[in-house]
Amino acid sequence: MCGIVGVLGSHEAAPILVDALKRLEYRGYDSAGIATAHNGALSRRRAVGKLAELSDVLVHDPLVGKAGIGHTRWATHGEPSVKNAHPHQKEQVAVVHNGIIENFRELREELANHGLHPETDTDTETVAMLAHHMLTNGMTPIDAARETVSKLEGAFALCFLFQSEEDLLIVARKGSPLAIGYGENEMFVGSDAIALAPMTNRITYLDEGDFAVITRNSVQIWDAQGALANREVRTIRGEAGRYDKDGYQHFMAKEIHEQPSVISKAIKHYLGAGGHSVTLPGEGLDFTQFDRITMVACGTAYLACFTAKYWFEQVARIPVEVDIASEFRYREPPISDRTLAIFVSQSGETADTLAALRYCQGKAAKILSIVNVDESSIARESDLALPILAGAEIGVASTKAFTCQLTLLLSLAIKAATERGTKSEAECELIVHHMRSLPALINRALDQKDQFERAAHKLAQARDILFLGRGAMYPLAHEGALKLKEISYIHAEAYASGELKHGPLALIDDQVPVVVLAPKDSLYDKSISNVQEVMARKGRVLLLSNGAGLQDAGDDIWVGIEMPDIHEVVAPILYAVPAQLLAYYTALAKGTDVDQPRNLAKSVTVE
Repeated sequence: MCGIVGVLGSHEAAPILVDALKRLEYRGYDSAGIATAHNGALSRRRAVGKLAELSDVLVHDPLVGKAGIGHTRWATHGEPSVKNAHPHQKEQVAVVHNGIIENFRELREELANHGLHPETDTDTETVAMLAHHMLTNGMTPIDAARETVSKLEGAFALCFLFQSEEDLLIVARKGSPLAIGYGENEMFVGSDAIALAPMTNRITYLDEGDFAVITRNSVQIWDAQGALANREVRTIRGEAGRYDKDGYQHFMAKEIHEQPSVISKAIKHYLGAGGHSVTLPGEGLDFTQFDRITMVACGTAYLACFTAKYWFEQVARIPVEVDIASEFRYREPPISDRTLAIFVSQSGETADTLAALRYCQGKAAKILSIVNVDESSIARESDLALPILAGAEIGVASTKAFTCQLTLLLSLAIKAATERGTKSEAECELIVHHMRSLPALINRALDQKDQFERAAHKLAQARDILFLGRGAMYPLAHEGALKLKEISYIHAEAYASGELKHGPLALIDDQVPVVVLAPKDSLYDKSISNVQEVMARKGRVLLLSNGAGLQDAGDDIWVGIEMPDIHEVVAPILYAVPAQLLAYYTALAKGTDVDQPRNLAKSVTVE
């Protein structure tokens, strides 16, 4: 969601803040602003729209000062406007905030009794008003910030800047991530390591409930109980700070094409150079200890879990429930003490998934998280956290993180099958053999750029598109529809192929393209009969299949794109790639913002 940066530097803060905010654009935003402290005064500049608008404002009305804070806002309370943009200021204090202050209305009423009234529609302004009220009652900035934070309910990451303190930032974290970066006589604050990468590779991640006082030469951190806490300073890996397109037009295109490399890395990490045994850190997992698995996630990560349900049940013969995180804890499901609870999140900070994880603590036998950020909240609060090794993913629409999640989940299903004795060694070795072929096969799919581009130009003319799949291709149909909706803004829906005649067939006419994912596998004959039903009603079928599948489908297919042959258990990972390419090239044809689609954020850190 929103992005926060803070600087106590040796140079002018404004350009540093704007550059850091650019590195947080991937999180999604609709307005931006910065504030600096200089010569006992606070000044701020804000703008609606992209950071280019803020840069234009700063050209005509520059800010001076070596201490500052900045923010990219994704609107929750109040429409996108200059008035509602962060930083929010009340006289001697400015604040940036990620999260939602749930009790802001009650706090506003309390402040009104002291003659303080809001000027914006936001919950965040209340934080600045509270701190101002504390300051006018004689508190120091540190005490005012601490007392303010103690009154807040909800989720937040906060950074305070005071007009009289050019060597002080105060930060607090409850539910939303925040990191402190260490420089030479300089200190930095950021929502994640990517924002801070050009300035430092030495990072401390705040824990839940932490409150920190930062100067250029010191950091003091108090935990949720008010005790001084020493948080580890970590050196982040080089790839955590990579933020360039490497010659591609969009980050999404780059990340699609990185999949052969990152999947190969994940396979080598978990499956080694040969054989089919899965290597996990520490005590690992013993799947004989579990009677069932509960998997919880949001968005694309949920669809990775949905796909893995087929693998765990068919390959390892263990029952699996898959839940959308935002519904899971409110359903209050019973969790037995022989349940493995798996939580999947690219960022490791997804608010709903983190809340679901906390619901399972003390109930499930073991909590496993599958994340792309090792130091994330979800990773730290799990019994075991496994990295997907996808590297930084900037595009809002997840691509390489999804296929790396699938790769790791299939590896775990193979481990479960081996330990539970549900597949022979030869059967597991065959699946792993096909997994090892994935990088080369994905490269072959990527080589068909022209075919996907031509097909996408046809899809771009449609208002509605259906996706169909059977078996493990059914979750992939959902993923294809989601990708298309996210970045092209075309309405798309996914159905299990066998459900077509139970209602969705009424939607079929010659204006509704139907994308069918149907490799020539054990379910192919059933799938192709559904394709015939669509074509009999003048529906236009775009079929993704291997050579044998396309040949058997006949000559009436509207568009056929050939995929390489692969074992049907492994096929969902390969078939994720054409779903991504169709969405990408359709979005290009429509001229939409591929990397930062409207209304969406990369990391959803509020409920």
